[in-house]
Amino acid sequence: MGYGDYLEQLTYLIFLKMADEYAKPPHSRKVGVPARFAWPVMRPLKGAELEVHYVEALRALGTEKGTLGQIFTKAQNKIQDPAMLARVVEMVDDVTWTTLDADTKGDIYEGIIEKSAEDTKSGAGQYFTLRALIKAMVACVAPEPGRTIADSPHPVARARLSIPPTSFRPHLSAPEKDLKSPPRPWPSAAPHETHRANIAPAPPR
Repeated sequence: MGYGDYLEQLTYLIFLKMADEYAKPPHSRKVGVPARFAWPVMRPLKGAELEVHYVEALRALGTEKGTLGQIFTKAQNKIQDPAMLARVVEMVDDVTWTTLDADTKGDIYEGIIEKSAEDTKSGAGQYFTLRALIKAMVACVAPEPGRTIADSPHPVARARLSIPPTSFRPHLSAPEKDLKSPPRPWPSAAPHETHRANIAPAPPR
């Protein structure tokens, strides 16, 4: 099983776990997952019993109406080892997913996608931006406090601002420092294309 398949199975399992969390207080939402396939029913199962239940759940949820059915359409169990499936269920159960912020979930997803890229020749650049590339972009752009970055894909602008700009300057050689131009205004952009961010000055060393 490749990392792509692993990510797919994690998506299904985390969805069921989060559906259970949202069904409880303080959320108390109607998530639409049938009671017989709810997370508390699957969580204690082990071995072949867990595998049979998981396969049945994927098949049944794929026939549900609305968004739930669309999510699980043609879903299949790719974890053929029941012991590994039980371990993944335990790991998913150990986390309260609804309390994690979007950045933490994004880091988890990015890590799995990066591993998945190692299994393929095409890589996974269409899904995330490599940290090394982000650092290079920040070093080139050299954002300054008070500037506005105009970037229609907002996450890209946010990624550029995720690293303190001054963290690169100590590594520049003298000639490179001399070539750096004084701060200049950013090009104007339409309001819907602008990702505004207050760039805080780096703390003194």
